[in-house]
Amino acid sequence: MSAQPTGPIGAPERQRDAERTRAEILDIATAEFADRGYAGARVDEIAARTRTTKRMIYYYFGSKEGLYVAVLERAYQGIRALEQQLDVDHLDPARAMRALAELTFDHHESHPAFIRLVSIENIHHAEHLRTSPILPGLAAPAVDVLGRILDRGRRAGLFREDVDALDVHMVISSFCIFRTANRHTFQAVFDRDLLDPGRRDHYRRMLGDLVLEYLTAHVGRA
Repeated sequence: MSAQPTGPIGAPERQRDAERTRAEILDIATAEFADRGYAGARVDEIAARTRTTKRMIYYYFGSKEGLYVAVLERAYQGIRALEQQLDVDHLDPARAMRALAELTFDHHESHPAFIRLVSIENIHHAEHLRTSPILPGLAAPAVDVLGRILDRGRRAGLFREDVDALDVHMVISSFCIFRTANRHTFQAVFDRDLLDPGRRDHYRRMLGDLVLEYLTAHVGRA
């Protein structure tokens, strides 16, 4: 005898439709906020570019600020999910650290909207991001992965003791964000495109070298 549905007929499909609609709104809103900033973005424009209405957007997200915070949350969750999926425990600490740096490099290069959103939210002193109920979870994955690699490196006598996970995260993020966020001004001043495909491998290795040189400096010296 076949199993009978336990919920209302069509409920799973309605749930999938709601998830697709919400994802579509977030996709369009990400581009709108990244291109125009929080103040310049228009919910009417986002609604016009999706298969929904302004009223439905407010139903899902409550307000323009609620939509913007959801966009920020998803942007940060994207890189955090990649960090958690990275299998570094089988690698030696130096290679694991380089792999994590390269993952951040690749992500930030391929997600320029993320860089713009971060820059915009810094203009607002993170006032919107601070309201996120999932804010603590946006930091923990990055710190956890880095912390495990650092602990293994220290136990092996490879990494210095006076550096914590946030120090390393700052170094990696600084390089990757600068390369994308400052691409146009850097090129205008120095006539060098930081996203030139011909220099990509060089910069990717350079980031790993910088991080590892910092982590191994002074190790073993009296």
